Amino acid sequence: MSQSSMQASLEDYRRDALRGILFMVLAVSLFPFLNSGVKYLAEDYGTAQIVWARYAGHFLFMLVVFLPSNGRSLFATSRPGLQVVRSILLFTSTVFYFTALAYVAIPTAASISFTGPLMVTAMAVPLLGEYVGPRRWAAVLIGFVGALIIIRPGLGETHWATTLVLGSAASYALYQILTRKVAGHDNPSTTITYAAVVGVTVASLGLPFVELKIPADTVDWLVFGSLGLVGGLGHWCVVKAFQYAPVPVVSPFGYGQLIGATILGYAIFGDFPDLWTWVGAAIIVGSGLYITYREAVRKRST
Repeated sequence: MSQSSMQASLEDYRRDALRGILFMVLAVSLFPFLNSGVKYLAEDYGTAQIVWARYAGHFLFMLVVFLPSNGRSLFATSRPGLQVVRSILLFTSTVFYFTALAYVAIPTAASISFTGPLMVTAMAVPLLGEYVGPRRWAAVLIGFVGALIIIRPGLGETHWATTLVLGSAASYALYQILTRKVAGHDNPSTTITYAAVVGVTVASLGLPFVELKIPADTVDWLVFGSLGLVGGLGHWCVVKAFQYAPVPVVSPFGYGQLIGATILGYAIFGDFPDLWTWVGAAIIVGSGLYITYREAVRKRST
């Protein structure tokens, strides 16, 4: 390869990496608004109604974005069972997280949810057959120590709903692993649309069995309407980020969500993390960043 070709290739890589980073930054800027909207609505509305609104809006967003260019092929999958299972896992993660937000401060929930990448690393061994060396295992264990510092089980200082955030992170980790399995078989637009289709279907099945309330005012209507748009756009940005750039390049920027969560949590609800939450969050984020770094090193050496 000539010097000019190498230079052009490097420039293309840098441009794509920058695009990936920008999409990830946009995603982590949107998710705190989604979670703030959920917490706001949880004061007067049930989780089932909030989850339905989130997935109904997400489904409509996916149709507007992908259906015109894909047509009926948008719903064509070579792994229907896998798509349904991974979508149910995402739905389960959403239900756990939204339920927890009614009781747990947004920054605390965001910090605990960052254990998800640690769980992905641990689960990748039995489910994907990947090798995880002692350094990454140590980082996983240290990261969970950070989660324990935040939750402080047995001390009565945190709400029981923090365990739901751990359940949400575990479900989301399994969702990510199954997403890896289906990535080589289906188009990304199909994969992200299936999550919306299955989510709104399951959520709709449960609506007849719960109490529903008509939004009380214009603000509530607007917040309900924004859930699907913000959530769908956020997940679409994550997909685009990983299309443009490798995981080690864009993943660290995902932790920026903690900044938005802290700002909005304090500005809207008056929630500000205590010292031990900051310590635990720092340990979790540090462990996640180290795992990302070690995975990048391993890929370069293979």
